[in-house]
Amino acid sequence: MYRYDHYDQTIVDQRVAQFRDQVSRRLSGEISEDEFKPLRLQNGLYMQLHAYMLRVAIPYGLLSSRQLRKLAEVSRKYDRGYGHFSTRQNIQYNWPRLQDVPKILAELATVEMHSIQTSGNCIRNTTSDHLAGVARDELVDPRVYCEIIRQWSTFHPEFAFLPRKFKIAVTGAPTADRAAVRVHDIGVRVVPDPEGGDDYGFQILVGGGLGRTPRIAQVCREFLPREQLLSYLEAILRVYNRHGRRDNKFKARIKILVGALGIAEFKGQVEEEWAQIRDGAMTLTQAEFDRVAAYFQDPDYAELEPSDLFVDSLKLGKDRTLGRWVASNVIGHKIPGYSIVMVSLKPKGKPPGDATAEQMELVADLADRYGFGRVVVTHEQNLVLPDVESRHLPEVHAQLSASSLAEPNVGKVTDIIACPGLDYCNLANARSIPIATEIGERIDDLDYLHDLGDISLNISGCINACGHHHVGNIGILGIDKQGEEFYQLMLGGSSSDDASLGRILGPAFPRAEVVEAVATVLRTYIDQRESADERFLDYVRRAGFEPFKERLYGDA
Repeated sequence: MYRYDHYDQTIVDQRVAQFRDQVSRRLSGEISEDEFKPLRLQNGLYMQLHAYMLRVAIPYGLLSSRQLRKLAEVSRKYDRGYGHFSTRQNIQYNWPRLQDVPKILAELATVEMHSIQTSGNCIRNTTSDHLAGVARDELVDPRVYCEIIRQWSTFHPEFAFLPRKFKIAVTGAPTADRAAVRVHDIGVRVVPDPEGGDDYGFQILVGGGLGRTPRIAQVCREFLPREQLLSYLEAILRVYNRHGRRDNKFKARIKILVGALGIAEFKGQVEEEWAQIRDGAMTLTQAEFDRVAAYFQDPDYAELEPSDLFVDSLKLGKDRTLGRWVASNVIGHKIPGYSIVMVSLKPKGKPPGDATAEQMELVADLADRYGFGRVVVTHEQNLVLPDVESRHLPEVHAQLSASSLAEPNVGKVTDIIACPGLDYCNLANARSIPIATEIGERIDDLDYLHDLGDISLNISGCINACGHHHVGNIGILGIDKQGEEFYQLMLGGSSSDDASLGRILGPAFPRAEVVEAVATVLRTYIDQRESADERFLDYVRRAGFEPFKERLYGDA
């Protein structure tokens, strides 16, 4: 993984000192909250419903075990003993005291971490495929390009005050989108050379996003030579910065600009801008690529026998608990004899995405003991141990189980993505976490859970869609009705290769009825699918909404 050089460390240390002085002046009353707000946002510090929230950057989700232990230590010393992993592969602390934030940032700096550009109208943390570097279907490791984008975008003077926040995602698998690139402001997909050569390039998507006006990104360029990545991204950002709305934040995202201009006109302006800079200083040379790629070389893998048959035997063995976990939470590795372990942060009765200090420390220990000291955060709010020798899977499972980290539900309906909702957020209309935990408790039969197959369920407490409800196979949106919490159900969303936006099923359900409504949706699917192989999303697309409406609303 990337390591700071002298310049990186100096910049981060200087930012810590600057913010320490700004906090001191705020606490003394020398500056007002209005004056302090833009300063704290530049350092990832939000004011939520009850307290400040600090968002810490985890570039493309990659952590060392040392960094994860520091995150655990920070949660124990300065928060309430836990952290919340977000859909941007970052971590959030919900209860820091303002006077402690400079101390937190100073401690993070000792392990090459910071909170710069995790908020504000700038280019946020670039996200990626959580299987990057170990996936069998990967054309190239996208983390190299994520790091290149990070270095280009951090402190970029022209893009520090964009019309609105800006999000980029990169995937290195041409046919399996595990980074949700189609719902980002810019999506970057590694694709083979269309001329059939040995090289590769990028398909560039633009104008995706969720929130009040959800959009699926459109293709801006089918094939971009890889050496032109930064110049083309710069051209897109220049066009957006020039024309993006600044008079109305609800219409300020690039998706609105693309919609207003039309993709053909937007692409034309980007190409015109790009023509002026494409052969300049932003050309990505092979030497620069090699410099960054050196940080992402494969670890020293052992030469092992293939383990697929062994993994299959665990799935079918007498230990059903272990078998279910292997079936849902273990993925094949590109190197024979190794497996990828998904660590579920969605145990029954707990807020999705939360991990205690003790749990973080355990995962760090397992990364050292059974891997190469690496951990990855997923945009589905789980963790990954990317390099486990398959023969150690039973031991890893036992230790994860003892810490409530082995729920066998990755990719299943209880693997819920949820925003903090009204329990924390002053923008929310309704609670998200209690709904998520109650759904998990409602579906308490693991055989039933696995019979349902792969289903994504996403919950947002308001229209800002931090829980990505538009792209859940089942989406739940909290709304306010005369002071009461209600929930709309949406069906048919997807953030994968077959990306689509869910549509509202019908009238919203009151708080007391929404969990049972979800259970009814699932029963309808089980009762009417053509076979056990028909996915929930495929059933919805085939059968439409009528079967669900009949069960949920009857003649109403």
